[in-house]
Amino acid sequence: MIVPRTSRSEILAKLNKKVAEHVPIMISSAGSGLVAKLLEQAGVDCVNTFSGARLRSNGMGTMSMMWPILDSNKQTLDYTREDILPAMNGDAFVCACINPNDPLRDMRLVLKELKDMGVESVSNIGPSVSYVDKDSNLYQVLRKSGVTFEVEVEMLQLAREMDMLTVGLAFDLEDSLLMNSQAKPDVFCFHAGTTKGGQRGFDSGETIEETAKRTEEAYRAIREVHPGVILIAHGAALENPEDGQYMLDHTSGQGFWTGSSTERLPIERAILATAAEFRALAFRS
Repeated sequence: MIVPRTSRSEILAKLNKKVAEHVPIMISSAGSGLVAKLLEQAGVDCVNTFSGARLRSNGMGTMSMMWPILDSNKQTLDYTREDILPAMNGDAFVCACINPNDPLRDMRLVLKELKDMGVESVSNIGPSVSYVDKDSNLYQVLRKSGVTFEVEVEMLQLAREMDMLTVGLAFDLEDSLLMNSQAKPDVFCFHAGTTKGGQRGFDSGETIEETAKRTEEAYRAIREVHPGVILIAHGAALENPEDGQYMLDHTSGQGFWTGSSTERLPIERAILATAAEFRALAFRS
């Protein structure tokens, strides 16, 4: 097969057209080729790949990617090339979420490999230091060893130099402002926290109203340092389409990013329900 190709300018033109027409932008994670194909058919603008999505598709929680037992970048590079890209027809672009703090790889070579395989967009969430609480001992140890959020910012700056579309992501206002003032990503996602719901979700107790309020506060501050950025929401209480609509109605962002909401949760529901119907069948006497 021949993987469809695109470019940063083509992707930006499509995204800016949606912004101008007031149509929400939608980014969705895929851990398998089937999910990527279905997401593209459903009309998502971007399918993003990262090791957490692949692990999630195998029944583990997204955070299992944080354990130092797998090569996160190898997982992402391999399954993006072998599973995701061959399943798509080019209507949606692919954004690879990589680990910029990989001590064994030159990020310039990783980005070149992505471009060579047909991926023209990259994000810093594969995984990100942002997942680790700043008041924890682990966070301080990581910083001492050179594993920092600043490295993620530098990777996005390099990706821009290589003419890739950049999708930045951070969990708090401090990191959000640092990234947007220095890396100037094309798209920025304010990550409100792990998505609740289902068998592997984490419920912090936050309501969708609280998620929207925190997200909007971040949006307003971010636009002060990076006025032209496309802003999208993700995580925490944003669990279903009704929550997504609430975020659109109560924030000034241009769209949303779904992970578990359009992959893990619907798969859990559909397979459990359908398999239960089959399991209920019996021989007729």
